[in-house]
Amino acid sequence: MATTQGMSGIDLRAVTGELESKLPLWIDKVYQFESRTLGIRLNGENHARYLLLIEAGRRAHLVSAFPDAPKNPPQFAMFLRKYISGGKVLAIRQYGLERILTFEIGKGETTYRLIIELFDEGNVILTDEAGKIVKPLRHHRFKDRDIVPGAIYSMSETDPTGSEDALTSTLATDDRDLVRALAVACMLGGTYAEYVCRTAGIDKSLPAKEADPKAVYAAIRELLDRVQKSVRPVVSAKSCEPVALTDKAGPEGSTDKPCTGYSAALETFYPMTKAEKVKVAARPKLSEEERIHKYQEAAIKKFDEKIKKNEELVNAIYENYQFVAQVISSLDTASKQLSWQEIERHLKGTVSADARKIVAFYPGEAAVSVDIGKTVKIFVHESVEQNAGRYYDTIKKFKKKKEGALIAMKTVRPKKKTVHRTLVPLKKLWYHRFRWFVTSDGVVVLGGRDASQNEELVKKYMTGGDLFLHADVHGASVILVKGKTEKMDEVAQFAASYSGAWRSGHFSADVFSVRPDQVSKTPESGEYISRGSFIIRGERTYYRDVPLAVGIGLVLEPQAAVIGGPPEVIRSRTKAVVEIRPGQFEPNDVAKKVLRSLKEHIAPEEQKLLKGILNTESVAAFVPPGGSDITGAP
Repeated sequence: MATTQGMSGIDLRAVTGELESKLPLWIDKVYQFESRTLGIRLNGENHARYLLLIEAGRRAHLVSAFPDAPKNPPQFAMFLRKYISGGKVLAIRQYGLERILTFEIGKGETTYRLIIELFDEGNVILTDEAGKIVKPLRHHRFKDRDIVPGAIYSMSETDPTGSEDALTSTLATDDRDLVRALAVACMLGGTYAEYVCRTAGIDKSLPAKEADPKAVYAAIRELLDRVQKSVRPVVSAKSCEPVALTDKAGPEGSTDKPCTGYSAALETFYPMTKAEKVKVAARPKLSEEERIHKYQEAAIKKFDEKIKKNEELVNAIYENYQFVAQVISSLDTASKQLSWQEIERHLKGTVSADARKIVAFYPGEAAVSVDIGKTVKIFVHESVEQNAGRYYDTIKKFKKKKEGALIAMKTVRPKKKTVHRTLVPLKKLWYHRFRWFVTSDGVVVLGGRDASQNEELVKKYMTGGDLFLHADVHGASVILVKGKTEKMDEVAQFAASYSGAWRSGHFSADVFSVRPDQVSKTPESGEYISRGSFIIRGERTYYRDVPLAVGIGLVLEPQAAVIGGPPEVIRSRTKAVVEIRPGQFEPNDVAKKVLRSLKEHIAPEEQKLLKGILNTESVAAFVPPGGSDITGAP
């Protein structure tokens, strides 16, 4: 049973069965919330989405919602995204009753294993198909095994509950009584070991060697079948069980009711707790009018301060009228006979109190700063009144600005009409990492971006009901039509455009189509085919002189996204579309030009909403490799 310390092997068997029932699954995104807590978003069929929460060493089960993820994903989460995001979950396994959950994930031509350890301190380990560790969450070196990159991940060679023979061998060599042998050697734990003894009708204190292995094995299989196929959780304050082990009432506070699965019960038992955060009082959000009013108040305060400062300087000049007049007269006379450098050296060598009041020299302006209670700049070729007049002019300037600000504060600005709009981003689907578009009659068409994706499309995703297309040139996308369509002209243009013909600067190309059973990777004897290439046998259906062109547009409803494909298809679905054909500009430059063109036809408020949707990367995904020119804009 699951306790606050963690899940048992039986609990993990129930979760494994629940996860297996949801196959096929695809890895969407990996998160890391704390040092030992990760989350994997899984996509299923018919737009199903599942959230797997992993707390290494404690638990692994589906949840209804994840905790808040950190803004900057930790290194291990980014590493797993690189290797397994977009991969297909080929199998989910638990070895025996070990607290080890393994995901077998196919991505491209590589198969990875994501191993989740729920025993001791726990770990999350990525290995290749041969079991070589690519990277673990935590590095460890034990006496009998190493969990470090490059080491081989190993598990116990025997599963005591895997077969009747294995169980017979385990009991025959165990010196303990039956219940302890089942609890420890067979990893059932005390509660489930006692249940097996009762079900088998054997005294639990009987030596394990004397017990009937056939009866014991039948009782174990009955328990495992119930756990996997007939889950009815029992949750209490101290434990969570996948099935009720007795007909008696459970512990006080327990519940015994049907759930959507054992994961739902575990989520109730292990409520997610978020790390305490320092609460910072958020500043109240101001309206535009309030913000402008606040700015005007600050400006008026600043003007008042400058007016006051300059008035104080004027007062200081007139309070020290005789001294200021003497400074002006002396320096004006001296400047006609000496340079300002000589005047400065002479005054600095003078010990008189009046000379020490001159604190700075400005030779270029024929001015000095004097300390007369306030530091005042005096121009020596002007009179006392003219110097005071400079500060009066500054006072007048700021009084005028203050008057303008006061008038502006009294002016009522008409409120702008705000249009509240919500744009929902297009939900990412498994095939969006390939080239793709949807025909006018609603059929999905896929294309490989490179040799690796060409190989993947044929090996993993081509089925008997599909149609295979390829431009009749060297170097082209493999195109799969996932269903029956009457719009083969659109599909042929898609295949021709994403081919070597575009890179070569041609404006048309021939395209052929065949059935899936005509496509093979097996060459004739003595021949060799490169990665991403295929042997086509039998008759082909040709589409001649197909024009090369790609339309890239922005669709806002019902979901917002940048889409691309045959121009007429995109034009019929989008608010704005840009058409490109083979030309002279590099793909990245073309993507930037297309982005600018699309933005010109979108209101500024919509551009803000589309910041994460309409960008160079999303546009570049539909630009064919090779030079291009823009021939049609929105």
